[in-house]
Amino acid sequence: MKFAVALLLAVSPLAAPAQNQWVLVKSTLTWHITHPMHEVDGASHDAKGKGNCTADGCDFLIAVPVNTFNSGDSNRDLHMLQTVRGAQFPMVIVRTHLPQSAIGSPTIDADLEIQFAGQTVHYSRVPLQRITKGTAIEITGTVPATCSDFKIDRPSFLTVPIRNEIPVTVDATWRPM
Repeated sequence: MKFAVALLLAVSPLAAPAQNQWVLVKSTLTWHITHPMHEVDGASHDAKGKGNCTADGCDFLIAVPVNTFNSGDSNRDLHMLQTVRGAQFPMVIVRTHLPQSAIGSPTIDADLEIQFAGQTVHYSRVPLQRITKGTAIEITGTVPATCSDFKIDRPSFLTVPIRNEIPVTVDATWRPM
Protein backbone atom coordinates (compact mmCIF):
# COMPACT_ATOMS: atom_id res chain seq x y z
CA MET A 1 0.00 0.00 0.00
CA LYS A 2 1.53 3.22 -1.03
CA PHE A 3 -0.33 4.96 1.61
CA ALA A 4 2.48 6.88 2.91
CA VAL A 5 0.69 9.77 2.69
CA ALA A 6 -0.07 9.83 5.06
CA LEU A 7 1.51 10.80 5.09
CA LEU A 8 1.96 12.97 4.52
CA LEU A 9 0.48 13.47 6.62
CA ALA A 10 1.70 13.86 9.92
CA VAL A 11 4.31 16.17 8.69
CA SER A 12 2.40 19.23 9.58
CA PRO A 13 2.88 20.29 13.05
CA LEU A 14 5.31 22.82 14.06
CA ALA A 15 5.33 26.38 13.45
CA ALA A 16 6.83 28.80 15.87
CA PRO A 17 4.31 31.31 17.14
CA ALA A 18 6.25 34.20 15.57
CA GLN A 19 5.85 32.80 12.05
CA ASN A 20 2.55 33.06 10.18
CA GLN A 21 3.09 30.94 7.07
CA TRP A 22 5.08 27.75 6.54
CA VAL A 23 6.00 25.66 3.52
CA LEU A 24 7.05 22.02 3.36
CA VAL A 25 10.53 22.00 1.80
CA LYS A 26 11.67 18.39 2.25
CA SER A 27 9.87 15.15 3.06
CA THR A 28 10.20 11.40 3.20
CA LEU A 29 7.02 9.43 3.73
CA THR A 30 7.46 5.68 4.02
CA TRP A 31 4.73 3.04 4.13
CA HIS A 32 5.49 -0.43 5.49
CA ILE A 33 3.70 -3.71 4.78
CA THR A 34 4.26 -7.06 6.42
CA HIS A 35 3.53 -10.50 4.97
CA PRO A 36 4.59 -13.78 6.61
CA MET A 37 7.10 -14.27 3.77
CA HIS A 38 8.54 -10.76 3.51
CA GLU A 39 8.34 -7.09 4.51
CA VAL A 40 8.28 -4.18 2.09
CA ASP A 41 8.73 -0.42 2.33
CA GLY A 42 7.78 2.19 -0.23
CA ALA A 43 8.73 5.85 -0.02
CA SER A 44 7.82 9.18 -1.55
CA HIS A 45 9.78 12.42 -1.40
CA ASP A 46 7.15 14.40 -3.31
CA ALA A 47 4.80 15.76 -0.62
CA LYS A 48 3.82 19.41 -0.85
CA GLY A 49 2.43 21.39 2.05
CA LYS A 50 1.61 24.75 3.54
CA GLY A 51 0.73 25.98 6.97
CA ASN A 52 -0.93 29.13 8.27
CA CYS A 53 -0.80 30.30 11.88
CA THR A 54 -3.09 32.78 13.61
CA ALA A 55 -3.87 33.57 17.23
CA ASP A 56 -6.25 30.56 17.16
CA GLY A 57 -3.49 28.09 16.20
CA CYS A 58 -2.00 26.63 13.05
CA ASP A 59 -3.70 24.89 10.14
CA PHE A 60 -1.66 22.63 7.86
CA LEU A 61 -2.47 20.98 4.53
CA ILE A 62 -0.22 18.33 2.98
CA ALA A 63 -0.70 16.50 -0.32
CA VAL A 64 1.26 13.69 -1.95
CA PRO A 65 0.54 11.95 -5.27
CA VAL A 66 -0.11 8.25 -4.65
CA ASN A 67 1.89 7.31 -7.75
CA THR A 68 5.11 8.79 -6.31
CA PHE A 69 5.59 6.00 -3.77
CA ASN A 70 8.33 3.65 -4.86
CA SER A 71 9.03 0.22 -3.36
CA GLY A 72 11.77 -0.68 -5.80
CA ASP A 73 9.50 -3.12 -7.67
CA SER A 74 7.48 -1.53 -10.48
CA ASN A 75 5.07 -4.49 -10.65
CA ARG A 76 4.32 -4.21 -6.93
CA ASP A 77 3.91 -0.43 -7.24
CA LEU A 78 1.45 -0.81 -10.13
CA HIS A 79 -0.55 -3.39 -8.16
CA MET A 80 -0.58 -1.04 -5.17
CA LEU A 81 -1.95 1.79 -7.33
CA GLN A 82 -4.74 -0.52 -8.54
CA THR A 83 -5.50 -1.74 -5.01
CA VAL A 84 -5.86 1.78 -3.57
CA ARG A 85 -7.76 3.03 -6.63
CA GLY A 86 -4.99 5.52 -7.43
CA ALA A 87 -6.44 6.45 -10.83
CA GLN A 88 -9.71 7.52 -9.21
CA PHE A 89 -8.12 8.98 -6.04
CA PRO A 90 -4.62 10.13 -7.08
CA MET A 91 -3.74 12.18 -3.99
CA VAL A 92 -3.30 11.58 -0.30
CA ILE A 93 -4.45 14.69 1.56
CA VAL A 94 -3.66 15.41 5.21
CA ARG A 95 -5.11 18.23 7.29
CA THR A 96 -4.45 19.18 10.88
CA HIS A 97 -5.12 22.06 13.22
CA LEU A 98 -2.76 22.66 16.12
CA PRO A 99 -3.78 24.89 19.00
CA GLN A 100 -1.35 27.56 20.16
CA SER A 101 -0.70 25.46 23.29
CA ALA A 102 0.90 22.75 21.11
CA ILE A 103 3.18 25.09 19.17
CA GLY A 104 6.73 25.01 20.44
CA SER A 105 6.47 21.70 22.29
CA PRO A 106 9.12 19.06 21.41
CA THR A 107 6.35 16.42 21.25
CA ILE A 108 2.98 17.12 19.70
CA ASP A 109 -0.13 14.97 19.82
CA ALA A 110 -1.69 15.86 16.48
CA ASP A 111 -5.21 15.13 15.32
CA LEU A 112 -4.98 14.25 11.63
CA GLU A 113 -7.62 14.04 8.93
CA ILE A 114 -6.38 11.87 6.07
CA GLN A 115 -8.09 11.40 2.71
CA PHE A 116 -6.83 8.32 0.89
CA ALA A 117 -8.29 5.70 -1.45
CA GLY A 118 -11.66 7.46 -1.44
CA GLN A 119 -12.00 7.46 2.36
CA THR A 120 -11.52 10.12 5.03
CA VAL A 121 -10.11 8.90 8.34
CA HIS A 122 -9.44 10.81 11.56
CA TYR A 123 -6.49 9.86 13.76
CA SER A 124 -6.41 11.35 17.25
CA ARG A 125 -3.32 12.24 19.22
CA VAL A 126 -0.68 10.96 16.79
CA PRO A 127 2.65 11.63 18.57
CA LEU A 128 5.07 13.69 16.49
CA GLN A 129 8.50 14.95 17.42
CA ARG A 130 9.56 18.52 16.63
CA ILE A 131 13.19 19.54 16.18
CA THR A 132 14.25 23.12 15.47
CA LYS A 133 17.11 23.42 12.98
CA GLY A 134 17.89 27.08 12.48
CA THR A 135 14.78 28.61 10.94
CA ALA A 136 13.49 25.19 9.87
CA ILE A 137 11.34 22.77 11.84
CA GLU A 138 11.69 19.01 11.33
CA ILE A 139 8.71 16.82 12.19
CA THR A 140 9.00 13.05 12.59
CA GLY A 141 6.55 10.38 13.64
CA THR A 142 4.46 7.42 12.54
CA VAL A 143 0.82 7.38 11.50
CA PRO A 144 -0.78 4.08 12.65
CA ALA A 145 -2.72 3.48 9.43
CA THR A 146 -4.44 0.21 8.52
CA CYS A 147 -5.94 -1.18 5.34
CA SER A 148 -9.32 -1.51 7.06
CA ASP A 149 -9.27 2.20 8.01
CA PHE A 150 -9.40 3.03 4.30
CA LYS A 151 -11.53 0.04 3.24
CA ILE A 152 -8.66 -1.39 1.18
CA ASP A 153 -8.85 -5.07 0.33
CA ARG A 154 -5.56 -6.47 1.60
CA PRO A 155 -3.38 -7.78 -1.22
CA SER A 156 -2.24 -11.37 -0.86
CA PHE A 157 0.79 -13.37 -1.83
CA LEU A 158 0.43 -17.16 -2.17
CA THR A 159 -3.19 -16.68 -0.99
CA VAL A 160 -2.05 -15.14 2.32
CA PRO A 161 -2.99 -11.45 2.76
CA ILE A 162 -0.62 -8.80 4.08
CA ARG A 163 -1.12 -7.67 7.67
CA ASN A 164 -3.79 -5.05 8.18
CA GLU A 165 -1.29 -2.56 9.63
CA ILE A 166 0.37 -0.21 7.12
CA PRO A 167 2.19 2.32 9.31
CA VAL A 168 3.46 5.45 7.59
CA THR A 169 6.66 7.03 8.86
CA VAL A 170 6.97 10.76 8.33
CA ASP A 171 10.09 12.93 8.20
CA ALA A 172 9.27 16.45 7.05
CA THR A 173 11.07 19.78 7.13
CA TRP A 174 9.12 23.06 7.20
CA ARG A 175 10.44 26.59 6.67
CA PRO A 176 8.78 29.96 7.17
CA MET A 177 7.59 31.63 3.97
